[in-house]
Amino acid sequence: MSRCLITGEVWEGTGPYSPAGLRMLDRRLTTLDPIGFTKEQLLEEAQLRSDKMSIQGLQPKLSAVLRGAAGRMDIVDAKGRYILKPPHVTYRDLPENEALTMSLAATVGIEVPLHGLLLGIDGARTYFVRRFDRLGWGKVPVEDFAQLTGGSRDTKYDSSTERIIAVIDQFCSFPAIERIQMFRRLLFAFLTGNEDLHLKNWSVITRSGRVELSPGYDFLNSTIVLRQQAEELALPLNGKKSKLRQSDFWRYLALERLGLQPRTIEEVKAHFQDESGRWPLRIENSFLSQEMKEKYTAMLAERRQRLGFVA
Repeated sequence: MSRCLITGEVWEGTGPYSPAGLRMLDRRLTTLDPIGFTKEQLLEEAQLRSDKMSIQGLQPKLSAVLRGAAGRMDIVDAKGRYILKPPHVTYRDLPENEALTMSLAATVGIEVPLHGLLLGIDGARTYFVRRFDRLGWGKVPVEDFAQLTGGSRDTKYDSSTERIIAVIDQFCSFPAIERIQMFRRLLFAFLTGNEDLHLKNWSVITRSGRVELSPGYDFLNSTIVLRQQAEELALPLNGKKSKLRQSDFWRYLALERLGLQPRTIEEVKAHFQDESGRWPLRIENSFLSQEMKEKYTAMLAERRQRLGFVA
């Protein structure tokens, strides 16, 4: 019995990837070779290629393509269909943390791209995610909220949750639908300790002539990584980034600012209460270290209590 690095599920076999996980990457895959680098070499490659990446950020990133017929993932300078994030020099368990948190997002109705973990030649795990801004050899129109508001990477924290609502109303084809999705993402960020949901981590995508919130990305429990809880959200909600209460979410944000119907609010609350109650088992079955599992579970329990969820 093994646990698949892609699906996170136990399968009756040996090896890091289940047949189901490999088919999610490519129907032709029956095996997948390790990435041809150690974690130290991956970090070196990320530094050398940083000026070639169209997506920047604090975490080291690499662009990659999947060679389905050859059964391997190759690092490239351009036209990559996957983003790889190797282990960080300073912060522990980032690949495992992001893989887990992204999988939790899917349980509460947040669209996320195909993602998971890959092994390097030294056995170190690297996070991968399929790019949703690529289709065939072309690009899909995607703009982040810093771009839409005339800001930059340097001003990505200079905004507010209320400003996010205004951007959705201005640019999305069906704002009422996207307001509900925004509410889900804010709740999720709070529950999972994501202190970094800034303007660059909100985007809209144009698909089939419709402008909507893009699939989620960069979902990470930064609270347990940074070992501090000075702030709980990247952008202020109701004028504050910390010491948030359930009234800030259920009454102020959902009812007053987003204008959601009471029935919709109760449905979202019930869904999050039920699903987040199952997360401790998913955390325990994840690839996080035991120390990080305990921190994640403890933080989740505290956040659930503050949102008024029953045990």
